[in-house]
Amino acid sequence: MNPHQYPEQAMPLQQGGTGGFPNQQGGPVLYQHTAVNISTELPKDHIVWSLCCFFYSLNSGFCCCLGLAALIFSVKARDRKMVGDLEGARHYGKTAAGINIASTILMSLLYISVFIAVIVLLSQANSYSNKYSHYG
Repeated sequence: MNPHQYPEQAMPLQQGGTGGFPNQQGGPVLYQHTAVNISTELPKDHIVWSLCCFFYSLNSGFCCCLGLAALIFSVKARDRKMVGDLEGARHYGKTAAGINIASTILMSLLYISVFIAVIVLLSQANSYSNKYSHYG
C-alpha cells in the first residue's frame, strides 16, 4: 500500500536522517495504522417477548407451539451468549424474534376476530330482542 495515497494514515517517525540504517534515503520514516472495529453490542435474546408470547398463547389455547418454540430459541440464544458464542447467539436470537413476530401477529388476529365476533353476536341478539319485544 502506498503511504502517499492515504496521508492521514501515515505518520512520520523521524524528520530526516537515515534512522541508523545504511543505504537508505534521507526522507522521513513512516508507519501505517491498522484499525479493527469490534462491535461490543451483545446480541438480543428476546426472552421477555418470548415469555409474553408463550403465556398469551397458553391462555388462548391457540399457537401454543409458536410461543414455546420462541421461548426455546430465546433460551438457546441466552446460553450461547453466556458461553461467548456471539454468532450463535445472534442466529438463535434472530430466529426467536421471527417466531415471536409470527406468534404476535397470529395472536393479535385471533383476539381481534374474537372481539369482532362478540360484538356482532351482541348486536344481533339486541336486534332480535328489539324485533320481538312488542309481542309480549
